[in-house]
Amino acid sequence: MSHRPPGVLVLVIGPSGVGKDTLIAGARKALKEDRRFSFVRRVVSRPADAERDDYTGMEPEDFYAAEQAGRFALTWPAHDLSYGLPISVDTDLALGRVVVCSISRHAVPQAIARYPMCRIVQISAEISLRADRLAKQGREHRDQIVARLARVGTRLPADVTPIVIDNSNSISIGIHAFLMSLRQIAGE
Repeated sequence: MSHRPPGVLVLVIGPSGVGKDTLIAGARKALKEDRRFSFVRRVVSRPADAERDDYTGMEPEDFYAAEQAGRFALTWPAHDLSYGLPISVDTDLALGRVVVCSISRHAVPQAIARYPMCRIVQISAEISLRADRLAKQGREHRDQIVARLARVGTRLPADVTPIVIDNSNSISIGIHAFLMSLRQIAGE
């Protein structure tokens, strides 16, 4: 009987506007035929625009009910919203997959406590690019974007060394760097 190695949970973190969702979408497309990888959409307690958002929206009361029913592998609060990863994460990890998801930096210690086989990929980008990307999203007005850019993120635990990807160049370069990191994590 062969023993399948445990899966690895890849936590993609970075401040707003660095392009986390863009890199994840590009990697998902490039690896769609590779069953070693699973890309998990977050669930967020607000409606989602299917054309624009890379998460599943859920009304706050439905989110709470799903959380109470054990339908999430992990949940955390951020920006006055509730975020969660579906319980399918546990199945994918049990199958030995590399499970990729975007989470808030402050949820990393909780994720590591629950899933010791975590790797952290930290995405960064020049602040002027982040400002442009946030403005193009059209969700916030200028003052809100300035406040978001000024936020200082929670520090990672001292024993965590993330893989850092600078996404200040073209989208294709960022996706390529992200794919190289994922393949390295998968043991290629």
